[in-house]
Amino acid sequence: MTLRDANVVEAGDVTASAGARRVPSRALGLSVAAVLAAALIWSSSFAVTKVALAEVPPMTIGALRFVLAALVLGVLVHAKQDKRLPTVRQRITIGIAGLLGISLYFALENVGVDLASASDATLIVASYPIITLVLELLLGRAGFSVVRLVGMLVAIGGVWLVVRDSATDHGADHLLGDVILILGGVVWAAYNLVAQRDKSGASPIVVTYYQTVAGAGGFVVLSLFEIDRWSVPSPGGAVRIAFLAIVCSVVAFLLYNYGLRGLVPSVAVNLLNIVPVAGLGWAVLLADETLSGTQVVGAAVVILGVVLGLYRDSRDGAEAGTEREEAPVEGR
Repeated sequence: MTLRDANVVEAGDVTASAGARRVPSRALGLSVAAVLAAALIWSSSFAVTKVALAEVPPMTIGALRFVLAALVLGVLVHAKQDKRLPTVRQRITIGIAGLLGISLYFALENVGVDLASASDATLIVASYPIITLVLELLLGRAGFSVVRLVGMLVAIGGVWLVVRDSATDHGADHLLGDVILILGGVVWAAYNLVAQRDKSGASPIVVTYYQTVAGAGGFVVLSLFEIDRWSVPSPGGAVRIAFLAIVCSVVAFLLYNYGLRGLVPSVAVNLLNIVPVAGLGWAVLLADETLSGTQVVGAAVVILGVVLGLYRDSRDGAEAGTEREEAPVEGR
């Protein structure tokens, strides 16, 4: 889910200190900008998916979205004359990441949005950074940061307000959708940790292509359970699926994968906290949803958590290269 540019950073652009490799400030800035751009695009996907679900069942949307995305990426990959393809073993690792970050995560997201609401989904995404940070701490892949942890916990508090409101006002099915969306955060964290271990040296677009192929295959299998609900979507539905495939799946995934190479996973995921803020606007505009007072308060708390988390993020991002000596840094 990330855009990694085809250009590799020259070794001379990376400064070394005490044997540790550091990410140049320019490369760090590009990584942050790429993740933020992906977040802005993804913030619209919840509302677009919610509207599309009125015509197409959740697993079928995923299959159509990622098969189309895989075809577009395939054309781009095979059109390049100078490309380095991963080995079979490396493709397996990339494929596992694709099954996690595409098939399993988006299956949970689509079902969660179908049961809950687009606005709930945008706010619950704010819980993902704390899940990722916990996994990193358990695996010894991140240092403890009080400021960042406090920011994430504050953001989680905002999400709790939304979930509590859903259980009170919308019933058990809506709450189940929220729980499924939170479970998606565990899967997303696992995807970030697996995807970052890619050492193939292949360009971002090649890696994203193989991830998408694996994810599309998983969705095709899942969509077969909905065969009795298949129908030809309307022109508007087809446009929404095309938007999800090309803009949200190709462009945004490439951007995010690009940024992930220069950032610690929890830092990259924490930048996605912009999704709840922008996503609420899309939910109201595209899905005709209304916001309760509790959701507005929850959104304000989420924003506060983002501010606290980003204060530490810029420093953590600069240390990304020292924590992952082998990780390729975009822009070198």
